[in-house]
Amino acid sequence: MKIAICGSMVFTDEMLEAKKKLEELGYTVFVSGFAESHLNKNTEEREKLAIIQKNENDAMREYWEVIQKVDAILVLNYDRRGIKNYIGGNAFLEMGFAHVLNKKIYLLNDIPEVEIYKSEIEAMKPTILNGDLSKIV
Repeated sequence: MKIAICGSMVFTDEMLEAKKKLEELGYTVFVSGFAESHLNKNTEEREKLAIIQKNENDAMREYWEVIQKVDAILVLNYDRRGIKNYIGGNAFLEMGFAHVLNKKIYLLNDIPEVEIYKSEIEAMKPTILNGDLSKIV
């Protein structure tokens, strides 16, 4: 199975670790082509870099191309900005792309209690892994 890892670029280190674990389980795994540029940067630097990459390098379209070619996406939704199991705007869009393309959607953690999009995420029927990557099938 081919899996694209999605989530805030603030979680780049976690993305690369999840990629390694999933590859050890036999999956073909993709992360953003911009991930390497976020290494060795703090949260503020990563946030600024992500904005530049979205605006100047068309990062959203870059990952749209990846999502079209995979079987599933894995959203790394850790706590962030005071929100338990945070899913940001870009990851939410990527979930929408995957849903429309009939791809499996996995969330590392439960759906966040965010009123403005909780029902939309529920309608996409993601599989909740409760932190356990071995539950991906």
